[in-house]
Amino acid sequence: MKIFVLGGDGFCGWPAALHLSAIGHDITIVDNFSRRVIDEELGVQSLTPIRSMVERKKAWKEVSGKDLNVVTLNVAKEYDRFLKLLIDERPDAIIHFAEQRAAPYSMKGSKQKRYTVDNNTNATSNTLCAIVESGLDIHLVHLGTMGVYGYGTAGMKIPEGYLDIQVMSDEDEHGNQVEPHPIETQILYPTNPGSIYHMTKVLDQTLFAYYAKNDSLRITDLHQGIIWGTHTEETQLDDRLINRFDYDGDYGTVLNRFLMQAAVGYPLTVHGTGGQTRAFIHLQDSVRCIELAINNPPQRGDRVKIFNQMTETHRVRDLAALVSKLTGAKIANVPDPRNEAQENELHVKNDNFLALGLNPTTLSEGLLMEINEIAMKYKDRADLSKIPARSLWTKNQKAGVPDNLD
Repeated sequence: MKIFVLGGDGFCGWPAALHLSAIGHDITIVDNFSRRVIDEELGVQSLTPIRSMVERKKAWKEVSGKDLNVVTLNVAKEYDRFLKLLIDERPDAIIHFAEQRAAPYSMKGSKQKRYTVDNNTNATSNTLCAIVESGLDIHLVHLGTMGVYGYGTAGMKIPEGYLDIQVMSDEDEHGNQVEPHPIETQILYPTNPGSIYHMTKVLDQTLFAYYAKNDSLRITDLHQGIIWGTHTEETQLDDRLINRFDYDGDYGTVLNRFLMQAAVGYPLTVHGTGGQTRAFIHLQDSVRCIELAINNPPQRGDRVKIFNQMTETHRVRDLAALVSKLTGAKIANVPDPRNEAQENELHVKNDNFLALGLNPTTLSEGLLMEINEIAMKYKDRADLSKIPARSLWTKNQKAGVPDNLD
C-alpha cells in the first residue's frame, strides 16, 4: 500500500513511518520540519540526539533495505503543491500527524495559540479539500487525542466517539402533537477541550464528520492517550534511527519526564495534588494501532470511524510514587500551570482495538527502568532550566517550579 505520513519526522510520525515501511508499505514522509524549528525557538533539544532526515533515510536503507521517500512541504500553507503531490503519487492512505502536538506550547502566549490554530486547522482542512479535489479514494487516518473529551466520565465509561442518547418528543415527524415518546439516536460524545491544542482536535473532529457526510470520505480518527516510552522495534535497530525524547515543560509527556527527572537527580514535578487521571499508551502500541487502523478502513459513505487509542489510565501522583520507588527520586508537589480539576476519575472504552488484536503493553518495572536508563545515557544533554512547566493557562496560574529551584 502507498502511504503518505504527514508529519513523519515527529515523535509519533517517525516511528509510525518506520513500522509501516518495515511491514512492506511504500512510505512517503511529508514534513516541513517545524518541530525542529520549535526546538530552536524554545532553546531546548531532544534528550536523545536526533539525526538529520538525510542520515535517518540512509540508516533505514542500510538496516532494512527499504527506501523512505521524503517531501519537504507545509501542508497547512502549500495547498497547490500538496494537491499535485496527491494526484501524481496517488496514495492509498494518508496518516495525518502534521499538527502542533503540545498543549502547554499552545498556551504559551498569543503567538503560539494563533500558530496552533492556524497550523492544525489549516493542515486538516487542506488535507480534506485536496482528497476531494484529487478525486482519489484515499483513507485518511488522523491522530487525535483523548483530550477532546475533557477529563471526566459523567458517571460512565467514555465511549469510542459516539454516544447513544434518548430524547423525549411530543411531536411526530410532521410536527403534529402526539403523546410524549422517546426517540433514540447517536451523537458525537460532547467535547470539553482543556487547551487550545485540544480545541483544534475538536475542530478536526467536526471537519471529519462533515466531509464523511458530504463527500463520503473514508476517515478514521484516533483519540490517543498520553504516549510513554521512547523505543519501537524499528527505532532500536540503529542509533541513527533513535526517536525523540522530549523532557521540557512544553513537549515532554508526564511519565517520560518523571523518568528523565529521576535520571538527572531532579525532583519529580507533580502539578497540584497529582490527582489528575489520564489515559496512557506505549509508543510501540501506538504504531501498532496505526497499522490496525490502516488495515480496517471504513467503507465509503460510512460515518467517521473513531477509536480510543489508549490501554490504561493512571493518576499522576501514583506514577510519581512508582518512579520514586524504582529510582529513589524525590517528589515535589508544585503549582499547577494548567486551569484544570485537581482530582478526576477517567474510565474509557477501548474495545475496538482490542477486538482487532491489540495486545496492550502495560506499565512494568522493566520498561520503566529501560526508559530511565536511556535518560541516564544522555543526561549530559539535559538543560535542567527547561524541565519546569512554565506555560500558563491563565494569569492566575503559576509555573510548576520546585521550591528553591527558580
